[in-house]
Amino acid sequence: MWESTGPAVKALDALPSVAAAGTLVWAVACPRAAVRQRLSRLARPTTVCAALSLITGLALPKAAFGSGWKLAEIAVLLLLLVAVTRWSPLRELKSALPVTALAVTLWPLPLVTGESFLESIGIATFWLLPVAAAVAAGAYPRRQQLRRRSAVAEARSAQRLQLSRDLHDFVAHDISGIVVQAQAARFVAATDPSHAVLALERIEKAGLSALAAMDRTVQMLHGPAAPATEPLPDVPQLPLLIENFTSAGATEVHLDLPPLVLEALTREAGSAAYRIVVEALTNIRRHAPDAPRATVALTPTASTVEIRVTNDRGGRSGPARRRVSRGGLGLPALTEHAEALGGTLSAGPHGNGGWQLIAVLPAALPKETS
Repeated sequence: MWESTGPAVKALDALPSVAAAGTLVWAVACPRAAVRQRLSRLARPTTVCAALSLITGLALPKAAFGSGWKLAEIAVLLLLLVAVTRWSPLRELKSALPVTALAVTLWPLPLVTGESFLESIGIATFWLLPVAAAVAAGAYPRRQQLRRRSAVAEARSAQRLQLSRDLHDFVAHDISGIVVQAQAARFVAATDPSHAVLALERIEKAGLSALAAMDRTVQMLHGPAAPATEPLPDVPQLPLLIENFTSAGATEVHLDLPPLVLEALTREAGSAAYRIVVEALTNIRRHAPDAPRATVALTPTASTVEIRVTNDRGGRSGPARRRVSRGGLGLPALTEHAEALGGTLSAGPHGNGGWQLIAVLPAALPKETS
């Protein structure tokens, strides 16, 4: 078979092997920083090499150098297929994979004679195994990389959501308090300067609280390597929150906080409870700033803690102006948070023009209280 072929036929038969080997060398024989870029551009050269191998293998069956030479050619094509599966864009991979698979599965057919059609199908099917192995070798790290990217994207999305919640729940509460105090100071500055001074002191306190919340938010942006920051407020801070809220406006807030609640709520649920109360008070300040009275009650049950915040009707606002979805970052986000913890949250009109928020969070109460 070797002697019956001329130099030109031999050159044509060797062309796919030389092209495939040259393509592989071109991809790796470069500075390390450029290797990945070249590997991502291998799909088209691999398609050309596979097409040449397929054409020469079928059109020049008697010009083969031998099965050993052809095996080396197929091995290089399989290596190229691994690289293409790993690095090339999916659109280019879809064109390179079928041609390469055909070149690998059909290469032994011209070398066998006297075989039946079924035996030829069996041979071709057997050579699909190395194709599948090559695709798997390239697809597995590709899939792992996609999963890592997806995990990073989800973590970033969760962090952005957490930051937006912190800004809305804490900073917005403090800023709304500053606005209320500034309005009060403006009205009493001319007639009662002493009250204006008190309002300015409360403005300063609310501003420092807002700055602390901003600092905590910025620290979160620095990731796990950032210095430890103060923990988020929890249920034990509710009395101070209520005291500051009452002193800053016209609404007198009554807090009902049984000691059992402090033991029943987990740290995460306690932080959620604090956020819920902050959001409810902020809404009272925005929509019913002159409501005479509001109540915050935390009631433990056998396996939950109910948070109920109610307020009377304000003189300048009514329930028709209140909307649960106002802003898109308040009650809807807290509802999702409560549901993620296994609880519920709802809000709506209450009594004669008032408003009510009810949240139920899971709790672990002592057995003797159930």
